[in-house]
Amino acid sequence: MSGDPDAARGGRPPQVHLSSLKLTDFRNYAQLSLRLEPGPVVFTGENGAGKTNLLEAISFLSPGRGLRRATLAEVAKDQAASGFAVHATLQGPFGECEIGTGTAGGPDEAETARKVRINGATARSADELLEWLRVIWLTPAMDALFTGPAGDRRRFLDRLVLAIDPAHGRRAADYEKAMRSRNRLLAEDSRDNRWFEAIETQMAETGTAIAAARVELVRLLAGMIARLPGNSPFPRSVITLSGTIEEQVGQRPAVEVEEAFRAALAEGRYRDRAAGRTLDGPHRTDLLVRHAPKDQAAELCSTGEQKALLIGIVLAHARLTGEVAGSAPILLLDEIAAHLDAGRRAALFSILDELNCQYFMTGTEASLFDSLAGRAQFLTVSAGKVSPTAGS
Repeated sequence: MSGDPDAARGGRPPQVHLSSLKLTDFRNYAQLSLRLEPGPVVFTGENGAGKTNLLEAISFLSPGRGLRRATLAEVAKDQAASGFAVHATLQGPFGECEIGTGTAGGPDEAETARKVRINGATARSADELLEWLRVIWLTPAMDALFTGPAGDRRRFLDRLVLAIDPAHGRRAADYEKAMRSRNRLLAEDSRDNRWFEAIETQMAETGTAIAAARVELVRLLAGMIARLPGNSPFPRSVITLSGTIEEQVGQRPAVEVEEAFRAALAEGRYRDRAAGRTLDGPHRTDLLVRHAPKDQAAELCSTGEQKALLIGIVLAHARLTGEVAGSAPILLLDEIAAHLDAGRRAALFSILDELNCQYFMTGTEASLFDSLAGRAQFLTVSAGKVSPTAGS
């Protein structure tokens, strides 16, 4: 299957979907092989059965550490000496693609040994996965996004950016590497100005590029949110960034922003040396969200309103990703239905269908997904086994 021609004619991006998923020694799955259908896939079962583990395995088909941010050693079943493997077959407008990822060697290599193979060839990095599919997720742990630490919101923001700008991950990695080098010089009380200058120049270049990509994502996302109906059960949000670099982007030429950041780093060495770390830069940026209809900060909204706001942002971002990437993303929605009333569940499923994406959902009760009967693949998860749900 190569996409949905009717969807393409209707203006929707073509679908990319997983037609098979195979796991080896991943979490509680020693061996698993699934045939998957396009559109919605529902995993149901008791708590602890392994439903979220399946979503996590799919999340490893994108760069990074997956939806739990786990170390690779934690992912391998019982820290299996042979590591773990995830293999998927994709179908999309490109035809068929085989993707495999996992660890080579034992747990002692876990942080550096993840490999990616695409159509039998070893990829230079996991970033190459973004040429084939984009994966977006929403988990219960993200319910505290608006009230939790800024670092969580920053990671959420950067995942949004990465889905539409594959180069963002490399920029972020380069910036983090340079900042660690600078912090090491600070901790060693180094006075080598030439070494500081070289590192700070790199931080200024990559940091400004990171900030610019974030600002562009917020601009595009705001445009997408503005196009959404005002009566949606998932309210519109107003998204802004709080960061010294981001606030300058668009107001001044990029070269001036870079130079201002480089100068700020040089001037801040004494202060940063006392603190033992770099105190200014895009690693300190925060994502600010307001409930547009109420004109209220998200962190002051009720937990139900925060959930609805977050879902609204993820859905708007999924639409944006489909437009920018040219194909619909795959969505992973962990335990999303349990905290929505019947009206909002129906609205969510309708919006997801409009996106023309394959989406995976988990829940303890199949009845939560009754409105998807006849158009979703229902699978029951129990103790590391997955089978078709009876009566589905």
